[in-house]
Amino acid sequence: MTVRREVPGIRKYDGPAGGWGALRATAQAIHLQMEKIKAPITLLRTNQPDGFDCPGCAWPDKEHRSTFQFCENGAKAVTWEATSKRVRPEFLAQNTVSSLLARSDFELEDMGRLTHPLAYDRDTDTFRAVAWEDAFRRIGEILRSLPPDQVEFYTSGRASNEAAYLYQLFAREYGTNNFPDCSNMCHEATSVGLPQSIGIGKGTVSLDDFERCELILSIGHNPGTNHPRMMGTLHEASRRNVPIIVFNPLRERALERFADPQNLVEMATYGSTRIASTYFQVKAGGDAAALKGIMKALLALEAERSDVLDRAFIEAHTEGFDALAADLEAAAWPDIERSSGLAREALEQVAAAYAKSNATIVTYGMGVTQHNKGTATVRLIADLLLMRGNFGKPGAGICPLRGHSNVQGNRTVGITEKPPTDFLRQIEKVFGFEPPEAHGHDAVQAMEAMIDGSAKALICLGGNFAVALPDPAQCFPAMKKLDLSVHVGTKLNRSHLLVAKETYVFPCLGRTELDVQAGVRQSITVEDSMSMVHASAGKLAPASEHLRSEPAIVAGIAQATLPDSRVPWMDLVADYDRIRDLIEQTIPGFEDFNTRIRMPGGFRLPLPPTERRWTTPSGKARFSVYGGVTEDANLFAGDVLRLVTIRSHDQYNTTIYALDDRYRGVFGRRDVLFMSETDLAACGLEHGDLVDIETATPGRPLRLEGITAIAYDIAPGSIAAYYPEANALVPLDYIDEESGTPSYKSVPVRVTRSAAAA
Repeated sequence: MTVRREVPGIRKYDGPAGGWGALRATAQAIHLQMEKIKAPITLLRTNQPDGFDCPGCAWPDKEHRSTFQFCENGAKAVTWEATSKRVRPEFLAQNTVSSLLARSDFELEDMGRLTHPLAYDRDTDTFRAVAWEDAFRRIGEILRSLPPDQVEFYTSGRASNEAAYLYQLFAREYGTNNFPDCSNMCHEATSVGLPQSIGIGKGTVSLDDFERCELILSIGHNPGTNHPRMMGTLHEASRRNVPIIVFNPLRERALERFADPQNLVEMATYGSTRIASTYFQVKAGGDAAALKGIMKALLALEAERSDVLDRAFIEAHTEGFDALAADLEAAAWPDIERSSGLAREALEQVAAAYAKSNATIVTYGMGVTQHNKGTATVRLIADLLLMRGNFGKPGAGICPLRGHSNVQGNRTVGITEKPPTDFLRQIEKVFGFEPPEAHGHDAVQAMEAMIDGSAKALICLGGNFAVALPDPAQCFPAMKKLDLSVHVGTKLNRSHLLVAKETYVFPCLGRTELDVQAGVRQSITVEDSMSMVHASAGKLAPASEHLRSEPAIVAGIAQATLPDSRVPWMDLVADYDRIRDLIEQTIPGFEDFNTRIRMPGGFRLPLPPTERRWTTPSGKARFSVYGGVTEDANLFAGDVLRLVTIRSHDQYNTTIYALDDRYRGVFGRRDVLFMSETDLAACGLEHGDLVDIETATPGRPLRLEGITAIAYDIAPGSIAAYYPEANALVPLDYIDEESGTPSYKSVPVRVTRSAAAA
């Protein structure tokens, strides 16, 4: 028996997801960030009817049946925002931007909340406090001097509906559709692929459907970390014996077993509940092949029994089935097995379970969308559901798992570089100006414009733009070439420090904080992953008297930039009901917005597929054909492995709460590469060896050096490293051509023993 060497910070973690480990981590987050008296009160307001929406994941709220409605990672998100730590002008005067750039991403945000609006002083290389109106005036001067299409308007998914609506209104009156946003880097494949299949780029299920489903297929996501409140839903489904079939390259603890902190029996007995009834470790990028295998097996069952497909549904509601069937018949099992990493018998087993279920939900995450064929794979998931009529009936449908708490709402209220014509006509009708029709830049295109010098200014409504994008060796210098960068946020991050000729950082109110305009407490609204729109209102005193709300900051910049604007910016900010009235007038589905948002739980936006209505050109849902499953075989031949970027459990997107990833057994570090024992041996490596990684894509090679390889239960041929550090290996132009999404989870690389280890 081979004994592994001990590697610092790497040790086995045997506990379930959730349970006492989650409670300890929550207590630790409170201890490090908040006053102990204030923290419990704040957390108990999370996701409550009279409280604020969690700034973490976009999983919907249950009926308020339990004492608390937050999870471990939600508690981290809340305490991270509501921290008692502050970054004041005096600190910034004593620390240059150059010195701050030497700190880690974790250290930067852990310094605490920003308290004053800031401007970069190039002479001293520091940020200094600036008056709001002076900053707005100067930004307006610069923007008026630039052609509108030389300005990029980035949006983070944490912006409220009200802020995002004002933001898109400002940019369109200014004259551009340049709206790079975080959707471009995560679920754009959903936004592009699903409308082609079912007529709308959103999920079709509700929480009620999870209570009525007979089967759940879980593809390419890790709910325990990235949408942790979903664990309660999966826990309940498993306990009523709903099969949960998982496809994921890595063994993830939350998909194996979970202990619900609200389950007294499990907590008292240190018990847990099995989540995955079957766990298939598909190769990274092999989901399309696996889906084609399941559907091919389904056709074989139909040939035997004639009762597997929902023929009546297919005939009445779909088109393109014959082309799909012909493609599946032609697909070769050896190709499917090789590309998916799964045996034919395993995929036939899934097909049999699917054929048995009368109501199936497919959930998927960025393990599907962040590939160079992500959009086509999303359509395959829709195909699988259409074959058995799993739309428009209880307990069935498609469930894309969004990350940010309002990334879906931002898109709904107009944050898109490809605006629908009907929406533009309504803007013109209501506001009296003609918005631009030409498509603008998505996130990758915006950065490419910055690199080639054709973009001169960047306005960021939240987020960490440069760090979130691939290839920092290109992106970071491009930020510094800009004439102007403006960042709205609660804490410093690395993108703020990549200063342009002129840079402003504006501190805004967080979700947890009281927002008072014209003497009246305001609420904002968000849309969750299941199209529920609900209100959110913080109650904490703001971190500083100098903070402004996101709508107020957007309006201030807009008014200073557009002196002849047709939009009454300050009147809208004085009462957010007025913003919602305009949303109602310009966007379908928001009828009687202000009345319905005051009902506990809010309301659901229309989802035509739930009524078996298809807003496609033909009026029918459409089957698609996924060409082949061996297209990139040459790219991954020989010693080339497929790199997947992943988040740790102490992380939310680019925000790093701490340096542990306990479910994967990593503590106090992030410089690790997860490899299977098979791949370690094939590369002549051992657990704990220091390695270098280099891309095998055409063009400029990218390298990440001196990272520790550790043995992990991951599908052979697939390796994983932490995001955003591993973005250094993701080429900016290695994208899904249909959606523009970077291929963060399918990068061809080679791994060799590090020269530093010699």
